Amino acid sequence: MVQSTAATVDEFLIGIDADRLGAIRQLRALCQEHLSGWQERMQWGMPGYGPAGSDAVVSFNNQKEYISVYPGKAALEEHRGKLKGASFGGGCVRFPKPDQIDFEAVSTMLRHVYTNGRAGS
Repeated sequence: MVQSTAATVDEFLIGIDADRLGAIRQLRALCQEHLSGWQERMQWGMPGYGPAGSDAVVSFNNQKEYISVYPGKAALEEHRGKLKGASFGGGCVRFPKPDQIDFEAVSTMLRHVYTNGRAGS
């Protein structure tokens, strides 16, 4: 996993290639919209969101071969069928190209995580 040394999410965005920046910004906007009241932070070398005083529950990252979203295993299992063209790992969904990200499915997963209070492991 590629880990950024950026101290803030704004700093993280500076290092994103132009062809992926729009998708990464849209993921950030969805997290800010659907995870209201959760803190945005850089954790584990990627943007993350979680309640104050806890580790990040949801994260996303810009990898060499894909863009990944980490909503946790419970959200992935619940919404796997909606994520066409993606691959899956331990608690993450990987989109090979920015234009393959189904932002509506990601929004649904984020609402699921927020409603359930945590991603589930």
